Amino acid sequence: MIKSTVLIVDDEKPTREGLRAALEDRYDVYIAEDGESAVRLIEENGFDVLLTDLRMPGLGGLDLIKRAKSMNKPPICILMTAYGSEEMAVDAMRQGADDYIAKGRLQIDELEMRIARAVRSQKLETENRELRSQVDNKFGLENVIGESPGMQEIFEVVQQVAPARASVLVLGESGTGKELIAKAIHNLSPRAKQPLVTVHCAALSPTLLESELFGHEKGAFTGAHERRIGRFEQANGGTLFLDEIGEIDQSIQVKLLRFLGERTFERVGSNKTQTADVRLIAATNRNLEEQVAKGNFREDLFFRLRVVEMHLPPLRDRGTDVIMLAKLFLKEFAQENSKSMEGLHPDAVELLLNHSWPGNVRELRTAIEHAVVLCRDDTVTVRDLPPSIRGESSIVAHPDAKEVLNKKNLTVEDAEKALIIRALKEFEGNRTKAAKKIGMSRRTLHRKLHSYNLHDL
Repeated sequence: MIKSTVLIVDDEKPTREGLRAALEDRYDVYIAEDGESAVRLIEENGFDVLLTDLRMPGLGGLDLIKRAKSMNKPPICILMTAYGSEEMAVDAMRQGADDYIAKGRLQIDELEMRIARAVRSQKLETENRELRSQVDNKFGLENVIGESPGMQEIFEVVQQVAPARASVLVLGESGTGKELIAKAIHNLSPRAKQPLVTVHCAALSPTLLESELFGHEKGAFTGAHERRIGRFEQANGGTLFLDEIGEIDQSIQVKLLRFLGERTFERVGSNKTQTADVRLIAATNRNLEEQVAKGNFREDLFFRLRVVEMHLPPLRDRGTDVIMLAKLFLKEFAQENSKSMEGLHPDAVELLLNHSWPGNVRELRTAIEHAVVLCRDDTVTVRDLPPSIRGESSIVAHPDAKEVLNKKNLTVEDAEKALIIRALKEFEGNRTKAAKKIGMSRRTLHRKLHSYNLHDL
């Protein structure tokens, strides 16, 4: 079980060392001799509890608490002072302190009780918040949009694999939503109340990545001034998502393989074996089979990671999902920019459907944000779209398709109908090729032809 982390800040060495000795059996304790050092430690590591003196040279206790509470994951803040009074206690609480202890009456048992109570309260609040989020988004797939056959298959796999412990390898081009799928798997799993920790492997050098994943001991390398727990320990009981797994160094591949086999690891600079109950989800836009063949990626690790393998389709193969997503992003950015937006002009729809989307959903999202910002009325037109979208369309819509797209109050079904018409005309009625172009099965295409009364095409 991972210990809660406590940072003790006091300019008097006997006080901070004495408190560390008293608390380190129950907590993972760090110390700092002044407020400035404490801020750096909090920014680098994050802590569950900050126990700080009131009066210190430079940055005082109250100012330190203000800084700590302004961070993304603020710690529980307990203020200590030898200059106690009820008025000061009230003032401290108003300025962000969670609790207040007078040094003169400080008893270690009472301090431990207060820390434990505060940690339990914070954990309960976090669990309630996560539970509310799960209730609001009951399927865990609320941010993954799509009605294309490829995405429907992905949704089914997510629901099937989520309850299991098996490792999952998510493959797909950059921007297809691999991280969203990882989040959905976690949110639908029994681990949903525990952390989901994400590491972008390509952003770190091999040395830094090893420390990031497994943690390090004080003095393990230059700059390692304090012991730091890694992402595996942070994710204990939950899920660790390793994005861009294809970029990791061979030495780290060995350590990952060991963890997947034994669920054990060591911090950098330590010989003590640690264990962690972590489910691993990995993602990459690389062809790992090719990397294995070239000797860049271990075959045994590859097979360990791909217990379940998922291939996310690129946006160009998802048919009218493009318009569904575009409308979703349009609503989002209209609200963000305080604009009233009615929708997409038929010509803009045509361009969006024709674009190849090399950047996938990420590119589409950026394109719609660009359009909303530049839009001068309530409908996104061709001129509002980025130049890369306006300049690419090489397919001219068939007049019948154009007629559909010019309908007032255009729907997703209308856009889909136009897409089918255009594809059938492009391939001279070859339904197999048209279905492949659109991104649906031949059976689905046959059904939609009857639904849209297009069976004569």
